[in-house]
Order: sequence, then structure tokens, then C-alpha cells
Amino acid sequence: MEREVRTPIYDYIMRYVRNSPVRMHMPGHKGHGLGGWLATAYPLDITEIPGADSLYEADGVIAESERIAAGLFGSGAVVYSAGGTTLCIQAMLTCMKRERRMIFAGRNAHRTFLNACVLLDLQVEWLYPEDNVLLSGVMTPETIYQALRSAKQPACIYLTSPDYLGGMADIAKIAELCKRFDAKLLVDNAHGAHLAFGPINLHPIALGADLCCDSYHKFLPALTGAACVHCANPEDAPAVRSAMAMFGSTSPSYLILTSMDLCNRYMTNQVRRDLAAVASRIQRLKQNLRQQFVFCHGDIFHITIHAARCGYTGTALGAWLMTQGVQYEYADLDHLILLCSPATPLADLDRLEQVLRSAPFPNTPIPTETIRLPKPPSLLSMRTAAFAASEFVPIEDAVGRICAMTQPPCPPAVPPVICGERIDEHTIVLLRKYEISKIAVVTL
Repeated sequence: MEREVRTPIYDYIMRYVRNSPVRMHMPGHKGHGLGGWLATAYPLDITEIPGADSLYEADGVIAESERIAAGLFGSGAVVYSAGGTTLCIQAMLTCMKRERRMIFAGRNAHRTFLNACVLLDLQVEWLYPEDNVLLSGVMTPETIYQALRSAKQPACIYLTSPDYLGGMADIAKIAELCKRFDAKLLVDNAHGAHLAFGPINLHPIALGADLCCDSYHKFLPALTGAACVHCANPEDAPAVRSAMAMFGSTSPSYLILTSMDLCNRYMTNQVRRDLAAVASRIQRLKQNLRQQFVFCHGDIFHITIHAARCGYTGTALGAWLMTQGVQYEYADLDHLILLCSPATPLADLDRLEQVLRSAPFPNTPIPTETIRLPKPPSLLSMRTAAFAASEFVPIEDAVGRICAMTQPPCPPAVPPVICGERIDEHTIVLLRKYEISKIAVVTL
């Protein structure tokens, strides 16, 4: 039996539309679309009029919806973002700067993290993954322990988990270490909003994180741009909200906010049932295809194929899938990533298994070179390098130069070099591997 769930943002907008007021306010479309499939969205697209609340000063329908979300996830407080996890990461790091905390971060951070460090002029002590995989970056508790033990001031740990391949850090143990050293734990959980609703709650907040951000839209049925910051301590929410206002649009999308509101209803009544059914079908798919494909371990909704071990390149396998009507998430020489969610139709997984089963299978693994992640020295701060005069040069001419712009192969991934670091021969090898032919360097 479905539970009745308040959807305050959606309910307000529907009342507004039914009342058919004369719209003497923004947006300029005045509730009338330009035809086509988007026509029904225009009447629902409003701005911060009286009664609709205001995202960065929420005390009405948005605040009520956030309280419902916090209850569903078990968070102390939730702060919505209509600017994706980009805005959430900017807000979390702003809070750490206000607290004057030293930042230790997994090197596989999203480009958004790097850009926020540039804007906030933050210095970062990088934590490197031990698996030497550019798209992965699982940090061990021992790595975290050594970092925190070396800290000369209050610190925070910033991790991306799940990572792009689906790998997951031991958040519970790392959270215990952070509490022992009076450090804050921040988690980019953009790929893990669904983790709160499995048989075991693996959401970072449930495991002890202080702050984390979720992309509603990546693994839940919400519109692109829907995200939130979870606060373990509800007293942190005002600081997060004020930090968001420094970076976010003053006209956040009510369509995005409404999709989160409706997603709360979905999470209340349906997500656990859907999650169990889809997870079971994915597990069966992997089991049925285990002789043909090597699947990476991690979050079940990341179907990550180690293509090279199966005789393919990821890009070739991905291109072939597209000819069969399957659009993949990401591919490189080694991996192919297919992303699912609790809302994935089971029929789509039936079709995916059928297509994968028919893939031409060479049976000869492609040798993969061992990657040694470079640890280039930092000669300038990220901010100084990013705002310095720069020029694009062929990567072969960049040896010895200072990187002006970060060059990650795909976010979130381990960038071979970031702003302010010196480029060396090993960096060039990795850039070439990801078909990056030019790079921005500081003009001296």
C-alpha cells in the first residue's frame, strides 16, 4: 500500500497553474511554450514568486521538501541544489575554507573539485590510489590514517565514492579515523544516491560522513541538475546554504526542484522494490555472461566491463554497441561503462544481455600496460597557474613547462597533471594514452 507523501513544491506549482493568474513576472515565456514535446513543461516553469519559497533562503515549500528528503535518507539536514553536484562541491569546500581546514583529497576528484579549489584558492594534499587506475581511486584506511597523522592543523578528507568505475571506499572505517583525529569527512557521492535504499544502507551519511553530495539525477529518476548536500549535523545546513548562494544562479530551475520533490514520493513508495528487482537482474546478467566478459567489482548499478581482458578495446566495444542500439556511458582503451538505476526497465536489461551475448568475442586478451601514476611537483598554486597568461602547445613541447589548465581524461578521474604542476615525460605518456594532443601551459 502506497504511503501518502507531501510534495510541497509540486503541489504549489500545480495550484498556481490551475488558478491561471496573469503572469506579470519572469520567466518571459509566461507559461506558454513554443510547441513540441516541451510544451507541457512551460506552465510549470516559474521563479521565486511569493509562496514559491527561495532556494537560498528556504523557509517554505522548498524547506519542507528538504525536510522530507532528510527523513528519507536519514540525514541531519538536506540542502537542495538545482546546479548539480558542482554547486554542492563548491559549497562544501567553501565551508572547509571558512573553518580553515587543511584539505586531503583523493586524486580522482571531479574537475569541479579542482575548479572550486582554483576559485577558493585552496591548497590540497593529494592522496593517490594504490590500484594505479586513472578512472578508479579507492583510498585505503591506512592511506587516510597516514595523512591525518601528518596534519599540522585541523583537516578534512575529501573522497569520491563510488568512483567512475563503481569502486567504493571503506567509508565507515575512514569516518572512524576522521573522528579520532577531529577531522571532517566529505564525500562526493554523485554516483551513489541510491545507496541509502538497498538491503544495507551504504550511504556515506549513514556510514559516518560529515557532509556529502548526491546527484539525484544520476541514479534516481530526477531531471539533470538535481542534487543536494547532506549534513550529518543539521547545524551545518545554514552555512552550506549560504555558501551555495555564492556560486549558484539566482534563478534556480523550479522544474529541477519539482523533480526532486516528486522523487521523494518515488523514494518513499517504490525505490526499494525497483532497486531490488533491477539489482537482481543485473547480477543475473553478469552471471550469465561471466564466460564472455570480465566485470569490475563495485556498485551493482555500474556495469563496468574490463574490455581489454576480453579482447576488445572499450572504445571498439562501445562503438559496436551503438550499432546495436545501446548507448554506453563512457569508453576508453581499457574499460566500457554502462550505468543503470532503479528506474532502468527490466526489458532494457534483457535487451542488453542479448546484445552483449552476440558480441564478436576474440578470446584473446589485449595486454594492458602497467600504469604508474605520476606525482608531478607543484611549482605554483592552482589559482595562480589557472589565472596566469597561458598558451596551448603540443604535448611533446610541454615537457618542463607548468600546467595552466587541468587535463583529466574523463571526470571523475585521476588527472595526470593539474594547474601549477610541472609536466614531465611520464605525464606526456598518459596524456597521449587518452588522446590529448595539446595542453595549456603557463607563459613565463
